[in-house]
Amino acid sequence: MPPRRRLLALSLALPALARPALAQAQAPWPSRPVRVINPYSPGGTTDIVMRLMGERLERAFGQPFPIESRPGAGGSVGTAAAAQATDGHTLLITNTGPLAVAPAMIPNLAYDPARAFTYVTMFGGAPILCAVKADSPIRTIADYVAAAKAKPEQVSYGNSGAGSMGHLAGLAFEQAAGVKLLHVPFRGAPEAQAAVLSGDTVSIWDTVGAHAGAVRQGALRPLAQSGQGRLPLFPDIPTVAEQGYPSVVVLNWFLLAAPAGFPPAVAARIDEVCRAAMQEAVVAERMAGLGLMPLGGSTPPGPAAIRDFVVQEGARWAPVVKAAGITG
Repeated sequence: MPPRRRLLALSLALPALARPALAQAQAPWPSRPVRVINPYSPGGTTDIVMRLMGERLERAFGQPFPIESRPGAGGSVGTAAAAQATDGHTLLITNTGPLAVAPAMIPNLAYDPARAFTYVTMFGGAPILCAVKADSPIRTIADYVAAAKAKPEQVSYGNSGAGSMGHLAGLAFEQAAGVKLLHVPFRGAPEAQAAVLSGDTVSIWDTVGAHAGAVRQGALRPLAQSGQGRLPLFPDIPTVAEQGYPSVVVLNWFLLAAPAGFPPAVAARIDEVCRAAMQEAVVAERMAGLGLMPLGGSTPPGPAAIRDFVVQEGARWAPVVKAAGITG
């Protein structure tokens, strides 16, 4: 074949050769179920929030969004698994601990929160609850402090793991009150609550929403919560700050992320669905029931703003982690 005809034939063939790759690049997402990794045990706030969002995402995208719990190391095990996913159909529902605390706590962490993720949606922040079993002789924060001073390192407190915000809230309280508690880490909120209700652990410092049911049922006696003000959810629970410890203001924030390199248009659509869901009365009521409050004002933050917030929170908590000698 003459050179000119050969070039012409090749030029005509190129579009046909490119079509499969182009079709693949433009294929609708998702093309199969979307795995959502929860780095804690089922039943905690991350799990509850994702189940609310999952129902709406399934309707919007036409595929299941099953939740896979991967607890361990304060949430860093599951978070690392999500960061390393390459299937294009993995998301991560997580909170402050794995993103803002683990980098200072765990040497050679398997992911960098500033680089490993595409941040999708911020769901809000919730304070930490300090509570005891309903029949405990400890009835107030003053009683709690007195018990801790009488028996240093014997008044135990449980939460969702070393480096969780419940752990850091407990440390902040120790420093503010001049006491020494005994930290007992668990793999998630349900296990921590079960230990308190069985009497194996004296108290709990953990995200308020995960234990709201036990408080309402009268199984747990709340002593305080670590927010800046009273919660509409539980207006009778005083803040730690108003009981004489103004430095103990701690929020556990929750967000949805994907591995780095996730398609921006898909992330934007997921964010859009989640934001719309949070405006539904039933979802808004459920989120309020978890103690979740919006962060960053009335305008929800975008991916870059969420990433910057995560980095800032990491800088905030790193000195606390190092001063306490917390290691994963």
